[in-house]
Amino acid sequence: MKNALIAAASLAALTFVVPAAAQAQDTATAPSVGAYVNLNLGLVDGGQADLKAVGGRLGYRFTPYLGLEGELGTGIKSDTDTIAGVRVNTRLRYEAAVYGVGFLPLGPNTDLLARVGYGTTKLRAKALGVSTSDTAESWNFGVGAQHTFDGLNGVRADFTRQEYNHDQGHANVWTVGYVRKF
Repeated sequence: MKNALIAAASLAALTFVVPAAAQAQDTATAPSVGAYVNLNLGLVDGGQADLKAVGGRLGYRFTPYLGLEGELGTGIKSDTDTIAGVRVNTRLRYEAAVYGVGFLPLGPNTDLLARVGYGTTKLRAKALGVSTSDTAESWNFGVGAQHTFDGLNGVRADFTRQEYNHDQGHANVWTVGYVRKF
């Protein structure tokens, strides 16, 4: 039920962004459509574990207001916590997701964005010499902003919430990185 409410709220946010953008945007300053890539560093807060990650996104902007992007990431730094007196080391093996993205152009080189998608995450945990891995699927939603300095190269920062299925918890992901439009 909680996932359905989150998905509905995210969809409502996207339906608000698109008409507002269409009304506010002047065609003379409309951003170009086309492919883009994003290479980023991220902080993943999963409750007990705080992980560091590196990731990439490949997207295509079909209109100035709507796009689709795929995302892949992996952990670059694990986290060790004490749980019930036992030291547990957690590492992000990988995460992959696909998103629908709504863009709100604020100018020719600056956009606000909202995204909704579905993904999968694999974690590895080690404790007392025993290692285990688990994979969980999630509904993801987030907001962010990007700015290109020359119309092609720029920066992007965003926040994404991952709500794992079957009450397996959630993660908050903050990223900042390089964006390149083609």
